[in-house]
Amino acid sequence: MPPTLSTLNPSQGPTTGGTTVTLTGSGLTGATAVRFGSTPAASYTVNSSTQITAVTPAGTAGAVAVTVTSPAGTSNAVTFTYVTAAVPVITGVAPNSGPTSGGTSVTITGTGFAGATAVNFAATPAASFTVTSASQITAVTPPGSPGGAAVTVTTPGGTSSASANAYFFYAAPPVLNAADPAQGPTAGGTLVTLTGSSLLNTSAVTFGSTNATSFTVVSATQITVTAPPGTGSSPITVITPGGTSNPIGFTYVAPPTLASLAPNSGPTSAGTVVTLTGTNLATATTVAFGTVAVAFTVVSNTQVTAVAPAGAAGPVTVTVTTAGGTSAGLTYTRVATPGI
Repeated sequence: MPPTLSTLNPSQGPTTGGTTVTLTGSGLTGATAVRFGSTPAASYTVNSSTQITAVTPAGTAGAVAVTVTSPAGTSNAVTFTYVTAAVPVITGVAPNSGPTSGGTSVTITGTGFAGATAVNFAATPAASFTVTSASQITAVTPPGSPGGAAVTVTTPGGTSSASANAYFFYAAPPVLNAADPAQGPTAGGTLVTLTGSSLLNTSAVTFGSTNATSFTVVSATQITVTAPPGTGSSPITVITPGGTSNPIGFTYVAPPTLASLAPNSGPTSAGTVVTLTGTNLATATTVAFGTVAVAFTVVSNTQVTAVAPAGAAGPVTVTVTTAGGTSAGLTYTRVATPGI
């Protein structure tokens, strides 16, 4: 029995030829010719007894009969229509970057989009697309690899060529490894250095749900950021075209307070051990008598012991500095030893 044809897809293409079409039917094994009208296909491949792929030759505008010939005879005809259409041209893709996971809705602008049959990102078809007009297509990006992907539009007039304006850049998701320091005062203002990877083009840095006061992208692996005011645990995340990073811990520390010094006076010589009592003292980094930092021991969140330094007779202000800031001062008085 001669071969039979049931469908042809796509059923139209440009007069310049070059359209790859799929013929389906039966008895196609052993095909010796595929013709578009009286013109042989530019090339064809017999995939199975029910499918052939063929490349259209050049033709004139209008419908032609497509047939397959085998030793058993020539098939019935199916119709392919040659159309005169300009090759589509892409002039812009917006936005032109997004995550490797895909899912970004982009607007493709240009000319000659009517009848578009495919939108590709590199070699991967768009997850979906809608032809809004002859000059605009909206498409959803498929997953891709980090880097640039040429965007192309295929219509009956052909496939657009890659150009500088026809690229979508897949960005790897940002990753955070460390925050230094990882704590700061509830008033905000701490300058934090974030290290990680894929941090370029960061659009936002958040502490919990609060945007950072300001930040600077130093490199692909480092950001400096000023912490906003906050309380408690506020994990830091970074947002880039590649998505949102993993959270990295940051803790707000309440400011320290001092309630008493015992003793609150001592000799002008060094060595008096003074017990400072207050609140939020656990992260103490400095105890100062005036401008002099001294040795100290954190006993608990409410108590620190410090060794008073030598100094002139008279009052001196004692303060404690922690990750939460510097306390208000209490007065320690040095008393001169009477002469003998």
